[in-house]
Amino acid sequence: MPDSRHASLCRRSLLLALLSTTLAACAQTEAAISPFSEPTRADASALGKEPTLLVVTTRKPSGGGSPFFGPERGAGLTFAEVRLSPPGRGISGQLASTVGEDWSVLGIDRRTSSDAARRFAEAVNGRDVLLYVHGYNETFESAVRSAGQLSHALEFQGRTALFSWPSGGALLDYGYDRESALWSRDGFVQALRALVNNPTVGRIHIVAHSMGTFLTLEALRELRTETDVSSRIGAIVFASPDVDIDAFEQTVSKLGPLAQRMTLIIDPGDRALAVSARIAGGVARAGAAERSRLEALGVRVADTSGRGWSMLRHNLFLSDGEVTLVVRRAMERVGA
Repeated sequence: MPDSRHASLCRRSLLLALLSTTLAACAQTEAAISPFSEPTRADASALGKEPTLLVVTTRKPSGGGSPFFGPERGAGLTFAEVRLSPPGRGISGQLASTVGEDWSVLGIDRRTSSDAARRFAEAVNGRDVLLYVHGYNETFESAVRSAGQLSHALEFQGRTALFSWPSGGALLDYGYDRESALWSRDGFVQALRALVNNPTVGRIHIVAHSMGTFLTLEALRELRTETDVSSRIGAIVFASPDVDIDAFEQTVSKLGPLAQRMTLIIDPGDRALAVSARIAGGVARAGAAERSRLEALGVRVADTSGRGWSMLRHNLFLSDGEVTLVVRRAMERVGA
């Protein structure tokens, strides 16, 4: 019995060590960002010119100041307009981008839980929308910064939005995060349905990272048979998808035309996904699966093996300019 207990403690210690050295890369606050991944001009994107991020979230609002939303689950959807400080100009701004602190949250102009999905769709105001869905181990503030950085790197000219679900924002909250992502499915469906049903909204481009791809797939599966969904949604980009490969195949095979809009950014050597697979009982994640197996589903695949630093490869769609370009090209392929 003592030997068994000792072995169990050793396995737990090893898992904790792996978590602390790999899955921390899921949080944008931990990642160093290449200065080549973003334009130097602050007005290169619509968000740079008008630094207001649309947010729809299932997180519980906090009272008063920052953090504006915590890790707890809210009573329903909340819509907010978040004021950002865009990246600085000149050398100081470029240096800031190398440590991922170029975007910051200044405050919230408006926050409402009354008919949040409709208000969210109306705020897009007749433009294309880039909808970012964050991954595991993200605070509200780190997810906001990632959304801002991605939009600016893409030089996106529509409205940028973030769907934020109640991640615990801690390394050992993997189980809580996965359950929270699944719990947020109905809220995400409401938000997507509101966008699709608003005739003034243009193309709806979705970029989901890591565990956020699990939530996005669940929502798309529920919406797949609704009128105009496939025609209104533009690019669907899954960056380092943390989804059971068997479940991924099963779901994508049911999505019909939506699957043809998908681009996967993968890396079979992604260490964060290797740990996720171990937690999940040894089942490989879609973001680390064989390229041929994924392409058989009719999706596009960008294999980023060998790019980036070993600790940051889980965030390459943000930290590497060439990988960010994969996202831009996916959006360009579906047209305006």
